[in-house]
Amino acid sequence: MSSILTNNGAMVALQTLKGINKSLTDVQSKISTGKAIGSAKDNSAVWAISKVMESDVKGFKAISDSLSLGESTVAVARQASETITDLLNQMKGKIVAAQEDNVDRGKINDDVTALRNQINSVVSAAQFNGLNLVDGNTASASVLASLDRDNSGNVTASSITVTGQNLSTGGYTAIAGFTAANTDGVAADGQDRFGFSLDANGGTDDNGQIEFDTLANAGYSAGDSVNLRIGDFDVSYSITQADVDATSTEDVIAVGVKAAIESSGANVSVDYDAANPGRLVITNEDTTDGIAISGQFNNANAGGLGALSAINVSNDVGAQAALGSIETLIDTAITASAAFGSVEGRIATQADFISNLTDSLKSGIGAMVDADMEEASARLQALQVQQQLGTQALSIANQAPQSILSLFR
Repeated sequence: MSSILTNNGAMVALQTLKGINKSLTDVQSKISTGKAIGSAKDNSAVWAISKVMESDVKGFKAISDSLSLGESTVAVARQASETITDLLNQMKGKIVAAQEDNVDRGKINDDVTALRNQINSVVSAAQFNGLNLVDGNTASASVLASLDRDNSGNVTASSITVTGQNLSTGGYTAIAGFTAANTDGVAADGQDRFGFSLDANGGTDDNGQIEFDTLANAGYSAGDSVNLRIGDFDVSYSITQADVDATSTEDVIAVGVKAAIESSGANVSVDYDAANPGRLVITNEDTTDGIAISGQFNNANAGGLGALSAINVSNDVGAQAALGSIETLIDTAITASAAFGSVEGRIATQADFISNLTDSLKSGIGAMVDADMEEASARLQALQVQQQLGTQALSIANQAPQSILSLFR
């Protein structure tokens, strides 16, 4: 039955053409935006996942910037501590040279002072964006390292902690820990340091005394330390609060130092003189060579290199005493360099990981939402042909009622 009111062929052709045009619009959108899923209506689940991942990518970009800033800050501190180590090694060479009697100790001491001033300059300049990790004013700093998302969607931040290293020389005050009554060349140079030599075992001067002063005279505090240099061996003893609280602090310190010397490996014997509180008698056990012994008190309130302030090689006692502290100072700087180097390596590794992780996330997001451009191109051409055929079919269907007129001629 033919009807001029209802054209079924045209309606079918029209719906087909609408479907083709809709598909063509979708394909053109994919080509123009590059995304197969550009909004939540395209695929709400995949779109939601991609947006969460895109948020994480932006967060990791901020973390990457934080790691770069942290790495630069630590690199400055590491370079400073390595420079200080080199300067201390130069100072050690001057101190060793000052052990000779036929040298101009005054000029050598001027060189030592210049090196000390240079160390102070390095410490002061070792800051990045206002943060100085070597001047003793920063206990620690945190570098944002990651954002951790659990399976419930909760996000927590994790950080890499950088511990500050105190390489300053300020705040030093001498501790009068050694008494003036010592013999065998032990001089009371401010009573905070000493230096003397012992003959080979059996010589006329093969033993010497070290005597620690009372708490009332010395003013010990917890954290103060005694650093000794016995031949080629370094000995250190840290004073505790229990030592300070003891009835006879000098006795407790003497016993502690005695134990430290005996465990150091130095070729000497140590006797505690019970008749004289706080006194140790050190005997050289080497049968062929003499031995140099020096000591230095370090103030707990001083900077990590506070003992530098007390180094003075303008005289024999000062030169020998300097040997007792320079090795400890070098070890302090080396330890700081190693600590900074370790954490700098951790930050660099984390930065590489974050960079690779960000690339992986971007690839994952692309796999979910990016359009397949080859497929879209082929689909576009096919739909354009279908659109032309659909238009032609609709045109033919619209002309069908014209044939009814022939029935009325």
